[in-house]
Amino acid sequence: MSAVASASASAARPRARRSSAKRRRNTIGWNILGLVLSVLIAFPVYWLLLTSIEPTRYVQSASPNFLPKAFSLSSYTEVFDDPVFRQDLVNSLIITASTVLFSLLVGFFAALALARFRFRGKSLAIIIVMGVQMVPLIALLFPLNDVLAKAGLGDTQLGAIIAYVAFTAPFTVWTLRTFIANVPRELDEAALVDGCTRFQTFYKVILPLTLPGLVATGVFGWIQAWNEFLMANILLTDNSKQTVQLYLVSFGNSPTHGADWGGLMAASTLVSLPVIILFLIFQRWMASGLTAGAVKG
Repeated sequence: MSAVASASASAARPRARRSSAKRRRNTIGWNILGLVLSVLIAFPVYWLLLTSIEPTRYVQSASPNFLPKAFSLSSYTEVFDDPVFRQDLVNSLIITASTVLFSLLVGFFAALALARFRFRGKSLAIIIVMGVQMVPLIALLFPLNDVLAKAGLGDTQLGAIIAYVAFTAPFTVWTLRTFIANVPRELDEAALVDGCTRFQTFYKVILPLTLPGLVATGVFGWIQAWNEFLMANILLTDNSKQTVQLYLVSFGNSPTHGADWGGLMAASTLVSLPVIILFLIFQRWMASGLTAGAVKG
């Protein structure tokens, strides 16, 4: 009996070693693949920063430089000194912040109704919210522009905010509906039994529990509104009301800045900073919010 057990153990050891070697090879292969993909993703960002801090004579060199030969912040200084950039930055902050605020306000109450109340046509409303997100933006943009123009809101920041909210609200409603549905209804009933009104129940019970979801949805809404180019290009033709995304285009096409790649990359870096800072501030909230939203559909 011991001889049979010894033979079995001896046969199992080579199989275990082969299995362990195979796992190591797979791990090494996946690590190499991940490293290659990380380099491919990070290299454009590195090239953006490298171009923004090098003098123009090195940027326009026939042979590319993968390491900086000189360091200069003149491109950033020129962008900051441009009053058009500062005005467009303010415009973007106003439009984006207003879009996120109104999207969360409208989206929260709409999601609350879809998640907490029973009414005729509820299933149809959910299908419409989901279906609107599938409609291509370009298919509705020009009719929306005509409607805003007839309402006296054409080429205005208020008109742009309304358009932005119209396209970000469905995503907000759909996402927040999941977060609100995760809050047990027993908490609503307990609050009502304790004497809270329906509004107090929403304000004191549901809202605090869905706060991570609100933050996560708000950050994604901010990214979507901040990076929006097509709507801004169609709805905002007045240069004094344009956003920083349009500034980057005009910066690259203007006679004075057309060949200034360092300045263009510096402006692109500055435009990216608000989104990066916002993500770093709220990354913990976003992680908890997305995890909570993934628990229950």
